[in-house]
Amino acid sequence: MTASGMPLDPVRAGLDRALHALAALGPDLAGHATRIGAILWSPPRIVIVGRLKAGKSTLVNALIGAKIADTAALEATSVVSVYQEGAPARIEAVLLDGTRAPVPTERGRIHGLDIAPHDIAYLHRWLPSAAIRDYTLVDTPGLATLTAENEARTRRVLIDGYDQTRTASVDADAAVFLFDGAPRADEIDFLRQLGFTPLTTLGVLSRADGFGEGALGARDPLAHAGEHATRLSAQLADTVMTVVPIAGLLAETSHTGALTEADARALHAMHGIDPFDLIDLLDSDDDALVPPHVRGRLVDLMGEYGTIHGRSVAAQGAAALNDWLVTHSGVPRLQNLLASHLGVFAAVKRAHRILGELDRLAYSRPERERIRDIVDRLRSDPALHTVVLFGHLEAMLGADPASPVTHELRRLVEHSSPAMKLGLSPTAGPDHVRAAAQDKLAWAHAQALVTLTAAEDAALVALIHTYGNLSR
Repeated sequence: MTASGMPLDPVRAGLDRALHALAALGPDLAGHATRIGAILWSPPRIVIVGRLKAGKSTLVNALIGAKIADTAALEATSVVSVYQEGAPARIEAVLLDGTRAPVPTERGRIHGLDIAPHDIAYLHRWLPSAAIRDYTLVDTPGLATLTAENEARTRRVLIDGYDQTRTASVDADAAVFLFDGAPRADEIDFLRQLGFTPLTTLGVLSRADGFGEGALGARDPLAHAGEHATRLSAQLADTVMTVVPIAGLLAETSHTGALTEADARALHAMHGIDPFDLIDLLDSDDDALVPPHVRGRLVDLMGEYGTIHGRSVAAQGAAALNDWLVTHSGVPRLQNLLASHLGVFAAVKRAHRILGELDRLAYSRPERERIRDIVDRLRSDPALHTVVLFGHLEAMLGADPASPVTHELRRLVEHSSPAMKLGLSPTAGPDHVRAAAQDKLAWAHAQALVTLTAAEDAALVALIHTYGNLSR
């Protein structure tokens, strides 16, 4: 049971029992159980990655619901920042040696960072925000930035830190990957180095409100971006689960409470102007209708697309305009994917990581036989079968991503119903499911005779066990 009296999910319950059994083996192992338990009970960590100026911090602000991530301050955007739910609001700099130092703030923003960025592993920021209660967000400086040092910081914390010093590792479980037109080869390579699977990586086509010809083009940029995102989802199926178009400014403004009634009135005051004339007006010092500084604020809040297309909605007031911004931002779909898909598989990856922690103890401790018994019971627990399959999927993605074994593992992990696990319609009947499982079982046995790698050997053993269960 959780502290609130709600039952544990079966995976966490199984892992929790295993950790209690581990702690019972002695004081030293109780310490390890406590350390691993902290991993089990902390929210999954989702890292936001992409190139410099890809809109990462703007998206973080929208997801948190407060304009807290620095989008311009060089000393803040050149280091990794970890955002976690907690009170009181505060910031600590985690240094390369694992020590922590408080960071002065003013109204929640960094107020003078007196530590050199190259000495900081990451900034740890606690916020009393229910929006990040179920996951922790990790904002990164960017890949292939103006300096190689910024990219090195991202790699040091997210890749090298895991093996070299756990105190400086943010231990990400999933990634949100931002890009503009299409990801570049070095970005794909970086994601693979992070060790994420397509099930734990979500693509974001950023700045969707300016896509194609932009706000004044013949095609609506959001619709154009949506079509392009659909194509990219198919092209990048081996890298990301899907691609979501996001209008960053609309997202940040609508989710941080920045819009006011005065903004809505000023926007509506320009409703009768031709869009091309409006763009000319926005760039001029003309005091007509709305003062220049107010027009500038509207563009800062909503960009050209929101300023042009939000004018008629603005007549209904700030609340209606804000709802319009939310709908057109793309964030509702992103939040749904974070909760219903990415968050789920981030938790699966976290559970697999814990299995790995227990495996390492079984190899390194004198109580190895008793620890191995705990791990074996855990791996045979039906509740953790998806976690075990996920581990084989990760191994096959590294060994042979194009293998049919890899594709079978992905489908088994990705879907919950027996029919869909076998590639059938969700409405397939029991007899159809059993027949398909028997066919898959025969295929797996045949594949096991001609395996090429140790990863494939192990994966096929798991597939044979899985299809055998489904056929029964």
